[in-house]
Amino acid sequence: MLALVLAIGSSLAYGCADFLGGLGARRAHVLRTVTIAAPASLVVELLLWPVLGASFSAAALGWGAASGAASAAAFALLYRTLALGPMNVLSPVTALVSAALPVGVGMLQGERLTAAGLVGLPLALVAVVLVSAGHGAGSARPSRAALLLAFGAGTAIALQLVFLHQAPSDSGVAPLIVGRAVSSTVTLAAAGVMCRKLGPERPAYAISAAAGALDSVANLLFLLAARSGDLAVVAVIVALYPAGTVLLARGVLAERIQHGQLVGLGTAAVAVSLLALT
Repeated sequence: MLALVLAIGSSLAYGCADFLGGLGARRAHVLRTVTIAAPASLVVELLLWPVLGASFSAAALGWGAASGAASAAAFALLYRTLALGPMNVLSPVTALVSAALPVGVGMLQGERLTAAGLVGLPLALVAVVLVSAGHGAGSARPSRAALLLAFGAGTAIALQLVFLHQAPSDSGVAPLIVGRAVSSTVTLAAAGVMCRKLGPERPAYAISAAAGALDSVANLLFLLAARSGDLAVVAVIVALYPAGTVLLARGVLAERIQHGQLVGLGTAAVAVSLLALT
């Protein structure tokens, strides 16, 4: 039950972070947004160090660095995807892709589900698909480039989660700190190289920093959830984060929620209830 609660919290935090990151990327070049978001995330994780502790073993350093490289790619690809829009279509696509790899890894590592879990897990994946059903008359159809970016973002997110899960369970927040330090270095270096191509627009500092801080909270909750539960279940619950993004896009940007998406939200609630019984 604890793992489920933590996974739901992680999902909500990711959804809010992605919405804010997408908004920030609409106001300035995506790298300008990421150069604010990634260091903000690092600050949050450094503040957590004295509270939760950190053990910088070789394994924690290696898996943390790998997650950081994947995180840098995820930041840029996802925020660029959401900037192209529509958010209520592309965000669920990334979620579906990001769920598949961790579920497969969990099963290969010998995780087994109860009868309720065997029903709830595929139902949760169906919920993600339904939430992505935003191609009705009132929704813009995404371009092929936007869909490719969404698939790339989902893969990068999946790799980040898998790498974090592989870090030693007694390493505290060390993998998060190392990962965020790597992702911050990569994004800042990329921004420095491309500074002449980033345009004159100033980044939305508050929005970008808030996105980074929420992403850090989401990573922490995921790590704690994966350490106390099955990766397959936790990853699918976390992959429901587009629900938050879709609802925020509806309330703030007036993007329409299609009937299929509403059904998807209800399906997600049923799936979470079943997974709570595992």
